[in-house]
Amino acid sequence: MARLVWITGASTGIGHALAVALARDGWTVAASARDADALRRMAAESAGRVHAFPLDVTDEPSVITTLTAIEQTLGPIDLALFAAGTHLPISADHFDTGKFRKLVEVNLMGVVNCLGAVLPGMIARRAGQIAIISSVAGYFGLPTAAAYGATKSALITLAEALKFDCDRHGIAVSIVNPGFVKTPLTDKNPFPMPFLIGAEEAARRIIDGLATKRFEIAFPRRFVLILKLIRLLPYRLFFPLVARGTRTG
Repeated sequence: MARLVWITGASTGIGHALAVALARDGWTVAASARDADALRRMAAESAGRVHAFPLDVTDEPSVITTLTAIEQTLGPIDLALFAAGTHLPISADHFDTGKFRKLVEVNLMGVVNCLGAVLPGMIARRAGQIAIISSVAGYFGLPTAAAYGATKSALITLAEALKFDCDRHGIAVSIVNPGFVKTPLTDKNPFPMPFLIGAEEAARRIIDGLATKRFEIAFPRRFVLILKLIRLLPYRLFFPLVARGTRTG
């Protein structure tokens, strides 16, 4: 029997690439996103591997209803892959509480809503795997990423905290921290993006990492190493270095 994966944010970017790649690998894919038309097109091209379940992850009752529909139609979820997210630049000069709230609702509470739906069943079965797409932007504060970085940092902490309990219940948890990946979101970036990779390559690296049940799946390796070293610097060195590197100093 084919394994079942539920992917949110499956209509574009990394989520879409993961849905296509996992379907090609033989998984049954329950694909969720707000763009129902995009999901239906993907399903039509998948030879029956991808099934469309349109969803706004910020709507908690709809998340629960969608999960119930997936499991009644396709069976219990083996892997939950939460990739829904967005980015809006926010700086001190243009601080917008509405934009901040939107990023918290989509990037953080969207994952929380999905976890609240999927965890009880996995705990009852003492089986399952959960992967949360965060970002290397969650390692430390970056210019114009006050909201985006905060949500990604929160996802990293969330995954770390849940791992202790999930280990006891036989559930594997992974946090995925990509660098720059070419998607409709990064296409809007007005600055150079070092070590930029395609969404298909990112999906393959994530799938390879999930196969080993590694907790952190982070790439590209050299970029991740550089950022983790920067994170260790004292603030008197950190702020000038990041300001120069992002051309804000």
